[in-house]
Amino acid sequence: MNQPHRASSRGLTLLEVLVSISILAMVSVLIYGAFDGMSRARTGIGRINQRYREGRLAMRRIATELSSAFLSAHQPLNQALAVRTTVFIGTNGTPADRLDFTSFSHFRVTRDTHESDQNELSYFGSQDPEVSGKTDLARREAAIIDLEPTRGGQVLVLAEDVDLFDLRYLDAVTGMWQERWDSTQAMNQLGRLPLQVKITLVLRNGPGGKNVPLVARVPIAIQTPLSFAIPQ
Repeated sequence: MNQPHRASSRGLTLLEVLVSISILAMVSVLIYGAFDGMSRARTGIGRINQRYREGRLAMRRIATELSSAFLSAHQPLNQALAVRTTVFIGTNGTPADRLDFTSFSHFRVTRDTHESDQNELSYFGSQDPEVSGKTDLARREAAIIDLEPTRGGQVLVLAEDVDLFDLRYLDAVTGMWQERWDSTQAMNQLGRLPLQVKITLVLRNGPGGKNVPLVARVPIAIQTPLSFAIPQ
């Protein structure tokens, strides 16, 4: 009587195991490289989007606050009793200009505080104390207007790593763009505001390491100092 034939079983050789491990390692490396490339691309795109968003938000805030700039002619007859002054002073700087002005743009966030919509504002370049050669665009706000329109209040960073912050002022009298503006000096633009302000903001570290330029023109609604209730 014939015995049933039993199929012989056979294991993998050492060479086959090594080849299998090599193929698996190559596939793993390819998969890791693909996911790593996707992660880097996503991180890079996110960083670029963040830079553009940071620039747009900074420009929007500056434009909103500049459009509400004002001067006031309300002063006591005795100047010794004066407790506040309104100004619009723009000066040149490298890489960032400076602008100090008064505005109707304050937003009260604490209930029952003795604050109005009036404020002192400043934009200027500020050196990063932790990174050499890095200039940030800073914003200063004082909720109470006093006799020191360039000091006091709270200072925050509006945009980081600025390559250029340039301001130009359109003079309604001459029709020319001015690099500086000073509403306090008789030889300049005494008691006047510019018709428009041209803002150029350039951020570093954009797409491909290039700069991110943003430009806007902001019209100023109130051209002459407020003088209601002042006898003519």
